[in-house]
Amino acid sequence: MKLVSTGLPGCIVFEPRVFEDERGSFFESFNADRLLEHGLRPTFVQGNVSTSGRGVLRGLHYQWPNPQGKYISVVEGEVWDVAVDIRRGSPTFGQWASVVLSAANRRHYWIPEGFAHGFVVLSERAVFNYLCTATYDPAADASIRWDDPTLAIDWPVSEPRLSPKDLRAPLLRDVPDSRLPELSE
Repeated sequence: MKLVSTGLPGCIVFEPRVFEDERGSFFESFNADRLLEHGLRPTFVQGNVSTSGRGVLRGLHYQWPNPQGKYISVVEGEVWDVAVDIRRGSPTFGQWASVVLSAANRRHYWIPEGFAHGFVVLSERAVFNYLCTATYDPAADASIRWDDPTLAIDWPVSEPRLSPKDLRAPLLRDVPDSRLPELSE
């Protein structure tokens, strides 16, 4: 696996080695030993798949307390994916990194606990796959407004299709400190 830095500490893109011939292709989508080589030891306890159409934007979501690390990929279509550092005390608090994930590029994106996550679908349809380090906890479910001007995320769409939850999400500055993760050493 090739490692690609995103500029945000802990957020890493993995590009697998792909083996192709006239029959098709093969690649490892997950290998604990390969992640361990990069200092990652996630224990995944939940897997999720979502299907969305062009222009659907999901996010910016996170859980606190009971944060989730996410190992994500796209198995059909293409998305523009973003992680935002929302850890109080972090030198990169409020900064974001984006990556295009697609079935064609086969990239995987590791987003550790303490980051908000969102994506927008660029293709007609996308099937999004993610492994999580904590189970979904409705009491910990939280979000930040996708178009928060302080974050200034350069989304590749101007009028995304949003859920009611995402339309109501607060700005980062309006989230109480008790509802944000804290940087841990």
